[in-house]
Amino acid sequence: MKIGLGLYREQLTPDNLQFAVQAGATHIVAHLTNYFRGVDPRIASGDDSGWGDCSDDTLWTYEELRDLVEMVREAGLELAAIENFSPKFWHDILLDGPKRDEQIEDLKQLVRDAGRAGVPCIGYNFSLAGVYGWTRGPYARGGAESVGFGVKEDQHKRPDPDAPISDGMVWNMRYRKPEPNAPQITATSDEMWDRLSRFLNDLVPVAEEAGVVLAAHPDDPPAEQLRGTARLVNRPEKYDRLMGVIDSPSNGLELCLGSLQEMPGGEIYEHVRRYARANRIGYIHFRNVKGKIPHYVETFVDEGDIDMAEIVRVLRDENYQGVLIPDHTPAMQCAASWHAGKAFALGYMKALVQNMDALGPSRSRS
Repeated sequence: MKIGLGLYREQLTPDNLQFAVQAGATHIVAHLTNYFRGVDPRIASGDDSGWGDCSDDTLWTYEELRDLVEMVREAGLELAAIENFSPKFWHDILLDGPKRDEQIEDLKQLVRDAGRAGVPCIGYNFSLAGVYGWTRGPYARGGAESVGFGVKEDQHKRPDPDAPISDGMVWNMRYRKPEPNAPQITATSDEMWDRLSRFLNDLVPVAEEAGVVLAAHPDDPPAEQLRGTARLVNRPEKYDRLMGVIDSPSNGLELCLGSLQEMPGGEIYEHVRRYARANRIGYIHFRNVKGKIPHYVETFVDEGDIDMAEIVRVLRDENYQGVLIPDHTPAMQCAASWHAGKAFALGYMKALVQNMDALGPSRSRS
């Protein structure tokens, strides 16, 4: 197992790469998108006229990806993955719009260029509503600021997860004018699965040739539906459905432990064992939570409902050789709250991995 750190585009600086090395990481997951990560006030108030962020005017080129790999390597690290396609590049793949075929061809070229540049994995989230409905508050130990969903004390300040998203929107951003009388893709519809299947059947063969793993993130939050639209991987067994669309090592999983734990049903350790044994994990978001949908909060890595040592035991037993990265770490009370939170998580993770042979046998079934 290897320890990595996720960095957004604006965080890919020499100082943060040096911080990653000092904190014990060996790998980087680069989030290259510039999409708006919060809730646009216009949308929250019912005005969905805002258009998507156009700061990513062109698809990332081979030269840009090559330079990223080289920059990370010069800092003494390796690039494990890039995470998330910008919605600008594939909104009509998600919406099944008029530019779908053009955008598929563009993503095929991106995958080829990624493989050529030495990018081994691309994480993605096939979703219309994306991440929505969170609140931020002092939910973690000692009042550290973290993220929650359905926190009763903060219901008044959270966006309404049932507010319908308008046709033509992806991840709270508008990419085309709404079609009159467009049907909602609800939880009872298989339309989103049909769109995902077409996407995978188009792209996975290209990824195989390029030596790239496409890694699917589960739904966050893992609601049955969000903003009136269907969710895909909101139960652990739906990852099996996704892998079954096309049986290929390039059709992989961006395994978010927090999202899995938030889902109803099943024991997370057995699911992790099954995915690791199938060798379908692209990389892992090593995150802990308390509670399940529809009420949960994200915690420090050592204080949630998941026994993270048991996760490492399971991965050890299944000879998982991939990357773990901390995810959504609570902000600690100091002048460098992000760095402190990440350093705490990285130190905890590194200790578990370094001492995994001393952790004893796994308590879950083999």
